Amino acid sequence: MARTIIFSEYGDPDVLRLVDVPEQEPGPGQVRVSIRAAGVQPADIRMRSGAWRARMPATFPSRLGNEGAGVVEAVGPGVTAFAAGDEILGPAGGAYAESVIFEADQIVHKPAVIPWSEAGALSASGQTASTAIEDLRVSSGETFLIHAAAGGVGHLAVQLARAAGARVIGTASEENHEFLRFLGAIPVAYGPGLADRVRAVAPDGVDAALDGAGGDEALESSIELVAERERIGTIADQAGAARLGLRAIGTRRAAQRLKGLVDAYTGGKVKVSIWKEFPLADAAAAHREIEKRHLRGKIVLIQPPPAG
Repeated sequence: MARTIIFSEYGDPDVLRLVDVPEQEPGPGQVRVSIRAAGVQPADIRMRSGAWRARMPATFPSRLGNEGAGVVEAVGPGVTAFAAGDEILGPAGGAYAESVIFEADQIVHKPAVIPWSEAGALSASGQTASTAIEDLRVSSGETFLIHAAAGGVGHLAVQLARAAGARVIGTASEENHEFLRFLGAIPVAYGPGLADRVRAVAPDGVDAALDGAGGDEALESSIELVAERERIGTIADQAGAARLGLRAIGTRRAAQRLKGLVDAYTGGKVKVSIWKEFPLADAAAAHREIEKRHLRGKIVLIQPPPAG
C-alpha cells in the first residue's frame, strides 16, 4: 500500500484526503518511483476546485500532481535506461503520493547537485517556460516582458530568457522586486499605468510577452506594447487568448527538453526557487498557500526516505 492524496468531490482544500491505495506495478515502458518531492501547480488547484470541470472533468476519486522526483523502485518490461535505485525526475500523474508510476521515456536521471525539492518542482513549470520561450521566439538582444515573473513558471522563464541573451522585464508585487533583480530581470509593479511603466524602462519597445497571471491587465497591456500578437502568449487565460487573437501556451513535454533544463541547472543558468515545503499529509495547507498568490517560485510536497 502507498499513502496517496485523493479528492472525491470538488471544493476547497479540505476535500483533499490522505488514504492508502494499492501499490501499482509498472507496465511496459514504465517505472515505479518512491517519491521524495512533488511540485504543487496552479493546475492542481483548478482541478480540485472544479474550475476546469468543463474542459477536464475529474473521475472520482481523483488524484493530483503532475511532476515529481524520487528513487526508482521497480521497472517494467522493456525499460533499459533505468534501474532500481536510480534517482530520477519528470512528469507523472498523481504525484501527490508515496509511490507513483512514471513513463520511462519522459524522465531523466537526477544529478546529485539538484536538491530533491528543486528536482520535484522543475519538470512541469520548467518545460512550460521552455515551451513558451520557444513558441514566442525569444532570442538574444530582444526585450521580453513576463507577467507574474516571480511565480513558478515566471521565475524559470526569466532565467531561460536571460540565458538566451534577452533583456527581461518582469511584473510582480513590490515585495518580489528584489527577487526579480537577483534573477536578472527589471521589475515593474502591477496596476493602472502598467504599460507606461514598461515603456519607461523599455523605450525601444518590447518584442514578446508572456502572461502567467491571467486577467485583462496583463493581456491588454501586452497588446499595447508588442507589435505582433503571435508573440504574445498566455499560460493563464486561454479564453482571453482566443478572444484577443493571442497564443495560448501549453507544454510540449519531452525527455530531451527536460534534459536541457537539467543541463541548464548544472551549468549554473537556472535554479528553482522553493517558496515553501509541506509534508504530503499537509497537501491542503499547500493548496491554501498557493491560493494566496504573489508567491516567489514553487511550493513542494516532500517526503522522507522510507524507513529501513
